[in-house]
Amino acid sequence: MIKRIAPLALLTAVLIGVLAYSQRATGPLKVSGFIEADEIRIGSRVGGRVAAVLVEEGATVAKGQELVRLEPFDLIESQREAAAQLAARQADLDRLAAGYQPEEIRQAKARVDQIAAQLEKLTNGPRPEEIAAAKGRQQAAEVELTLAQRTLDRASNLRDSNAVSQQEYEEADEKMKSARANLTVRNNELQLLEAGTRQEELDEARAKLAEAEAAWELMKNGYRNELVRQAAAARDAAQATLDAIGQRLDELVIRSPVAGVVEALELQPGDLVSASGPVMSLMDNTNLWVRAYVPENHLDLQVGQRLPMSVDSFPDERFACEISFIARRAEFTPSNIQTPEERSKQVFRIKATLVEGLDRLRPGMSADLWLGEIKQPSAKNADE
Repeated sequence: MIKRIAPLALLTAVLIGVLAYSQRATGPLKVSGFIEADEIRIGSRVGGRVAAVLVEEGATVAKGQELVRLEPFDLIESQREAAAQLAARQADLDRLAAGYQPEEIRQAKARVDQIAAQLEKLTNGPRPEEIAAAKGRQQAAEVELTLAQRTLDRASNLRDSNAVSQQEYEEADEKMKSARANLTVRNNELQLLEAGTRQEELDEARAKLAEAEAAWELMKNGYRNELVRQAAAARDAAQATLDAIGQRLDELVIRSPVAGVVEALELQPGDLVSASGPVMSLMDNTNLWVRAYVPENHLDLQVGQRLPMSVDSFPDERFACEISFIARRAEFTPSNIQTPEERSKQVFRIKATLVEGLDRLRPGMSADLWLGEIKQPSAKNADE
């Protein structure tokens, strides 16, 4: 009887052990989800008419690759004009910053000396020699007029007897008129010299001298600082205008911000696109992850832990993932939790980022995360 009881007791113990183990290992060792990626909607800040579409739907593109070009219209001409304006403003600034050339300064000094000499001459008045010379010219003009008048009188008498021609008479008359005009000029010249310099002439000469001296001082000292600053501000404004046009031209070429795949594209040359509106969408295949939900009784997870992942397309392979997110709040929670069995129905969302297989895996593939093969976080992740 005792021999029969012993095997029965051994069998009972084994069953109890198996049951206990099965109770501890409740829940699946894997959770399922789908591979996902960021969807990026690409557009332009300026909008316009489509000139060329350089990719097709489903194409793999590199970061920075040109996707769409918009027509520039008059922006190219505006850029040329802005560049010319910038060159002119820069030349003005360079000229002001460099100051005047030595030759310009010497010319300004020579003008000061010339006007100063004229003012001194006006201040001193005419010299006696100048007055005497003017009197001599006036007397010579009187003699010339007397002779011209006699010649005209003689020609007039001879004309009556037809001894001289009409042409000879007219020539004598012209010489007399010229001599009279010359005498008038010489009389005025002598009167001015005898009267001396007028006050208004002195005032005008002094004003010219002050103006010339101010110009000379400006050239010696260089341009005022405020003029240089104004020129620099004008140059900066021209540069800003050119940069703004350049940015608008850059916006006319829509480039891929990441390496990815063209997900949706409904665009043809000639289409109009609005400013800041999306023209296509890309899937960023450089950052893939699996979104899954883990039961509460398997939530002994940490961010940074690694675990394998499998997909139906490659059933015999495992791809490493790293847990990058664990939700702090449960989802799909029953309305009234009273028993441990109901608590096990709570799930927490996790995100596992792929660290390998990015060139072979695609968004939308169904994936299984194997929780039973989790590795502890690396030293780097642990420190973080």
